[in-house]
Amino acid sequence: MFGRMMNNYYYGKSGKGDFRKDDMPETRMQLFWDTLRTRLSGLCRLNLLYMLAWIPAMVVILVFSSRVYSNTSMVVMIKENDYATYVQAVEESKGEVTITEEQYNELRKQDVNLRDYLLNSFFTMLLILFPCIAITGPVTAGMCYVTRNWARDEHAFIWSDFRDAVKANWKIPLVLSTITGALPMLIYQGWITYGRMAEKSTFMIVPQMLVVMIGVVWALCITYMHPMTVSYDLKMKGVIRNGLLLGIARLPFSIGIRLLHCVPILIAAGVVWFFGVDLMLVLVLLGAYYMVIGFGLSRFVTASYTNAVFDRFINTRIEGAKVNQGLREKDDDDSYGEDETEEETEQ
Repeated sequence: MFGRMMNNYYYGKSGKGDFRKDDMPETRMQLFWDTLRTRLSGLCRLNLLYMLAWIPAMVVILVFSSRVYSNTSMVVMIKENDYATYVQAVEESKGEVTITEEQYNELRKQDVNLRDYLLNSFFTMLLILFPCIAITGPVTAGMCYVTRNWARDEHAFIWSDFRDAVKANWKIPLVLSTITGALPMLIYQGWITYGRMAEKSTFMIVPQMLVVMIGVVWALCITYMHPMTVSYDLKMKGVIRNGLLLGIARLPFSIGIRLLHCVPILIAAGVVWFFGVDLMLVLVLLGAYYMVIGFGLSRFVTASYTNAVFDRFINTRIEGAKVNQGLREKDDDDSYGEDETEEETEQ
């Protein structure tokens, strides 16, 4: 019964072409919008599979954000008001007073360092996020395979093709996601360490900036690495090397595609900053967006972009490799017209 339900929900019906030959899109942008419209419901279902691996990371971010938000508000009130004012502010916000007057006076004496608290909390969050991000690599391979096919108007079953791609390509994506999970923690620690050294020696600003650059370069180049693992038979060294080359060679577009993925987060930050909406409400809504379609839509955009890049820089150098899949070419127009002429002559 469960197997039949999975088949009906994830497999769908095959054998139905999205376009007739004379209806095929002529540009990449047309292909993107046409395939997105066709696969929108499928992306929502695919997103359910993918987001399962991201639930631990989302929970960690939500818990730490909530804790930092509440504790920061408490510390700010303690440093700016006396105990009576603090209690009144908490009661007006329909909260409970979490500290006694003695604890309050002790905190006042100790000059609570809000900056150090935030820095330590952020590092702890990055440390716990490391394994949560590392485990997402194999399922990213499955996601990239299905969205790659859909983005060039090829058929792919949501469940079976996703599963097969994970089985065939889990090793390299696991290493890539492990690096991706470790880098934020290492870069943050390097930034803090070299920043403190820079207070004594201005020269230490150089390694501090280099640490940040490493993270930026990796964030830009990882865009190409995961799609590359499911598209070509490459070893780890080849995936990283080609990903770095494409990320640097296509630097403006690499930055643009990465910023495009950040739009939902930037919108959420803007709503909190400019309109004063409760942070936790915004985080819940942002989490709901990613649970419904956020991950799938992001991967589909990446697949559409990387398909074009691979066609231009890689597939043209591989003998027999197909290029411009899903697009209508002039040769198609000519051959289509010739077929119609021959049929009319025979009749």
